[in-house]
Amino acid sequence: MKSVKSKYYGIIRGITVGVAFALQILTMLVLALFLMRGFFVIYLLLELVSVLTVFALVNDEEPYRNSWIIIILVLPVTGLFLYFMWGRKRTNSRDYKKIRALEEDTQALLFQKDEVAEEIQKQHPNKVQISRYLRREGYPIYRDTKASYYATGEELIHAMFEDIKQAKHFIFMEYFIVSDGRVWKELLEILTQKVKEGVEVKLLFDDFGTLIINTREFRKDLQERGIEMTIYNPVHKGVSRLSFNYRNHQKITVVDGNVGYTGGVNLADEYANYIVRFGYWKDSGIRLCGGGVWSLTCFFMEMWRAARKGYSFETDRYKPTLQIEEKGFVQPFAGGPHRNPDNPVEGAYTRMINKARDYVYITTPYLVLDQNMLADITNAAKSGVDVRIIVPSIYDKWVVYMVNISNYGKLMEAGVRVYEYQPGFIHAKNVIADDECAICGTINTDYRSFYHHYECGVFLSEISAVGEMKDDFMKTLADCKEMDLETWKKRPWIQKVIQFVLKLLSPML
Repeated sequence: MKSVKSKYYGIIRGITVGVAFALQILTMLVLALFLMRGFFVIYLLLELVSVLTVFALVNDEEPYRNSWIIIILVLPVTGLFLYFMWGRKRTNSRDYKKIRALEEDTQALLFQKDEVAEEIQKQHPNKVQISRYLRREGYPIYRDTKASYYATGEELIHAMFEDIKQAKHFIFMEYFIVSDGRVWKELLEILTQKVKEGVEVKLLFDDFGTLIINTREFRKDLQERGIEMTIYNPVHKGVSRLSFNYRNHQKITVVDGNVGYTGGVNLADEYANYIVRFGYWKDSGIRLCGGGVWSLTCFFMEMWRAARKGYSFETDRYKPTLQIEEKGFVQPFAGGPHRNPDNPVEGAYTRMINKARDYVYITTPYLVLDQNMLADITNAAKSGVDVRIIVPSIYDKWVVYMVNISNYGKLMEAGVRVYEYQPGFIHAKNVIADDECAICGTINTDYRSFYHHYECGVFLSEISAVGEMKDDFMKTLADCKEMDLETWKKRPWIQKVIQFVLKLLSPML
């Protein structure tokens, strides 16, 4: 009976937060009606503030400003409340200042070897701007690192578990979603054995992604096993200011500082296709071995310290010890809402697209594009670049899928080729360009990844993983159906209306 109660604890907590959020929205609507009827002068003043806010947004760099302008104009007072609660930048908030301070500490630990930066300048004068941009944002590029690409979640999870079994000193794992099932049970047994062998194990999970599994019983079990766990941003703490929306979407595993993983794969059975959710689950990820893993280790330590106030690491004991001979380049990077409006995760994607000469291939589950990203992609296609995008045909979120479809038209009109993956849900987050470089990571092409979530990825150049990623993309095309512009235009009118409304609301999806 106790375990049954624990099982529903997360559901109840999630519903409670959802109800609290809905009550806030309802309160805004009721307050607006109350002011309009009983305090008309105040209502008129708020309408004036709404108009001034619209004028300010017109000149703002906010990528979804058009959506917010329409929301505020349609619902002058309620829309104003929504914007100030959800859409307004919080670059000077206490939480962001803390993250920026921690990020400065992290980047002080990262060191750029000048000879590596000079070498990529010689080899890729056209693409060096991408690497140079990321270096200016604080992320060094490495040459002493081997990269291995995994085209499916099951392959990545198997390889990662084998590496974890070999751990001698420490294991760091940071994930957005953790679900009880075969993947978690197998991992838990491995981690328990490693603790018995004297290995330090730290797990950092996002609260929203672990609502169901994160119970008192779960935490007690980990503690008894000697596994240290920290939860990032409990959902109930930020409801009043909607900061519960800012999630840690990073996925990182580091073993002994020498081996690191990132990509789209979470710790749940659907990612390994042990269970069927939305058909076959197509995912991807990257394994690093060597000096570049240090960046992933630093990303983990930064977010751990953000979740645990006052915590400090003896950083020297977590540095890489392997010397790897590798000709290619790897450059791990990260970003989050504290960087808005100049978030490196979107900046890296933007520069990849803008610098493409021959082709740029993108896989993403969510194609919720802001005006800037839509312009970058369509301009590339209009310039003669072969732009292809793979998205799911079997969706996990109907609302987001509707927004995906709403974007097809402008993309196809510009010459972008859009494909829907037929066997199931594609969750891979990759960009490949010109046989020269690629990005693999946790980043979706949507508002959440670019502005709300903490994300990470790896920029790759002159390394075999780039070719492997391209081969995977081309093989995946065989399981896709290409979208047709004329068919898209003939979709039912009710679907067009729904998609138009949802696209306007995309900053809140």
